[in-house]
Amino acid sequence: MDDIRGDETSGDESGRAADGDGIRGAAAGTATVPLSVLDLVTVGQGRTATQALRASVEIAKLTESRGFHRFWVAEHHSMPGVASSSPAVILAHIAAHTERIRLGSGGVMLPNHAPLVIAEQFGTLEAMAPGRIDLGLGRAPGADGATAAALRRTDRLNEGAMGSPLLERSRELGEGFPQQLMELIRFLDDDFPDGHPYARIHAVPGPVQATSPGGVQSAHRPPVWLLGSSGFSARLAGTLGLPFAFAHHFSAQNTIPALDLYRESFRPSAVLDAPYALIGVSALAADDEREARRQVLTGALSMVRLRTGRPGLIPSPEEAEAYDFSPMEREFVDGWLSNVIHGTADEVRTGLDDLAKRTGADELMITANAHGGDARLRSYGLIADAYDLPAAP
Repeated sequence: MDDIRGDETSGDESGRAADGDGIRGAAAGTATVPLSVLDLVTVGQGRTATQALRASVEIAKLTESRGFHRFWVAEHHSMPGVASSSPAVILAHIAAHTERIRLGSGGVMLPNHAPLVIAEQFGTLEAMAPGRIDLGLGRAPGADGATAAALRRTDRLNEGAMGSPLLERSRELGEGFPQQLMELIRFLDDDFPDGHPYARIHAVPGPVQATSPGGVQSAHRPPVWLLGSSGFSARLAGTLGLPFAFAHHFSAQNTIPALDLYRESFRPSAVLDAPYALIGVSALAADDEREARRQVLTGALSMVRLRTGRPGLIPSPEEAEAYDFSPMEREFVDGWLSNVIHGTADEVRTGLDDLAKRTGADELMITANAHGGDARLRSYGLIADAYDLPAAP
């Protein structure tokens, strides 16, 4: 029993990331900004979800050992080639195989879930990996309309954030998302005002355990991030003084306008005294340019099929090379690949450095989409080498 108690106490400190506030990272090696990972648990043809999850674990372990700052998992639904429909479950699994790297959602799609459920899930993750959990939130369903309806089961907007002082700062932005967000934050902080319908409801694990007789619950909780691919979440994140993550990897044309809007809208808060923005970027390094092209073409063909209503498993490089693209499909692929940084490790480093300088992003979150886990694992290793990140033990 003494060992168990010792784990709880020392793990709270040793498991913390070195950045202190849980948001700002520190660049490692020769990188100019912190480098992180966004994982989709992609499933290639001829592979199983079990193999995809094992590959994600290996990527998390490698990137942790090489000094990447965080590892996020994105919520998607009804897509055969993406096995990340349950981020909280996957993060619990990743937490069991890592010790230091920050883990989080990139993101949980808030409209799909009751705020109390998210607070409970991420409170549980925080208890599993103290000081290492991020809660990134999006307002899209991460699915088509029919799937979104199946997930939500209701059109009722959540009014549980009534009485929140932060809500007044977000009302002008419209929609129900700010109200859902404020309700979630109140559950995370356990601070609904007296007389509120939810005042006696508590997200457990959570702060209520610290105020219970004999309670020794940790005082910190997962920081909330807002994710977006347009100006709405950028402005809301700035208004509330929250960190912001922008999906540059599929909305490149909106990156700089959204980051500018975030910075212009930013108001200091108890969370941040200055803006902090990361951007998601598609990047894949290989031993030579041709191999890099073969690997990223699999993701491009997968996107063609998704955009034309034919979602499936990630095709193999051989199938992607042999595919007869129509002129319209070829135009789409060329446009898509122009936003994917790929090539040798040095070429990828140059592309990432240029992007960081051009956007002023505080952090780069790399997503490497390819048919197999080996190519993705190799890519992160090559990128780590290019930036002289610490060698794996």
